[in-house]
Amino acid sequence: MRGSVDQVVATYLDHLAVERGISRNTLDSYARDLRRYGEFLSGSGVEHLADVQPAHVTEFGAVLREGDGDHPPLAASSSARALVAVRGLHKFACADGITDHDPARDVHPPAPARRLPKALPVDDVLRLLATPPEDGERSLRDRALLELLYSTGARISEAVGLDVDDVDTTERTVVLDGKGGRQRLVPVGRPALEALDAYLVRARPVLARSGRGTAAVFLNARGGRLSRQSAWHVLKTAAERAGISATVSPHTLRHSFATHLIEGGADVRVVQELLGHASVTTTQVYTLVTVNTLREVYATAHPRALR
Repeated sequence: MRGSVDQVVATYLDHLAVERGISRNTLDSYARDLRRYGEFLSGSGVEHLADVQPAHVTEFGAVLREGDGDHPPLAASSSARALVAVRGLHKFACADGITDHDPARDVHPPAPARRLPKALPVDDVLRLLATPPEDGERSLRDRALLELLYSTGARISEAVGLDVDDVDTTERTVVLDGKGGRQRLVPVGRPALEALDAYLVRARPVLARSGRGTAAVFLNARGGRLSRQSAWHVLKTAAERAGISATVSPHTLRHSFATHLIEGGADVRVVQELLGHASVTTTQVYTLVTVNTLREVYATAHPRALR
């Protein structure tokens, strides 16, 4: 079967969505990367994936890093991601019998620099959560959202994706829908449960009157499900009101949750389960954060550290 590049790409993306269940954001990124790969191959006179040679893949990697007339150079992480998408495409095509060889097998993306996640100190998190909210239903919602994010380590998308039935106040747990359709059961601390209870009893029914009966836990002013962008805005606003000068991102409380657990002595595999990481390797980056903290404390506190 000599499928055109576009046909095989479409088949591969369907495979990722249906059989692998990857997230929409990842699928969109792969689609963009492979569309650019298809344009590159077409410009090189290659119309069928079976005609791709290792030199084409290597040259595409160079174009990603150096840019061309239509595209600027990509950051190292973006270039690596695009090559991962290309390798996946060729591996799929070879395994499925669409091609009889894998030209990308020996082309490896550069290892990205290991970036440490940004976590707030415990005192900053406690100050953020303790900042008195303004009056009104949305303030109760915002307090419950922030408490839940830090108590569970949920991604913002997971928190806004919560439905009322996902919260079990008796067992003090929530069910989070993670990446790739993987669900996990996560315990919830008492302060977060109290904030959730206050919101669900006193505020959510008021917000729900403007909507159409959605099951979402966190509602916007129109009674619909709160968006990720709005949830991020809640976090940024709370950090500003608390006087936190550090940069705040959508993952700030998640990173803080994991780092504080590791610093408190939690086993890395337990933290892996709580975060919903498929591989413990992803979670182990938080152990580097704590090692760096120990090194800084040692350097400033030990009388012979700098000798």
